[in-house]
Amino acid sequence: MPRLELNSNFTDPDAFYAALTALHHDRSEAESERINARLILLLANHIGDQRVLEEAISHAGLVGDK
Repeated sequence: MPRLELNSNFTDPDAFYAALTALHHDRSEAESERINARLILLLANHIGDQRVLEEAISHAGLVGDK
């Protein structure tokens, strides 16, 4: 059964951050929220496994609580 990968798995985290930052450059807050929602749905579709997605949701909810 697949599990959520919590260790760094980026081939180039700096390039990802730069691309994500560029995507949001000169966008309104509402546009950025829509972009983030679409990106989440695209990546969730790519993952596809409901258990992994639920584990990710659970971990995401804990970020502010730690």
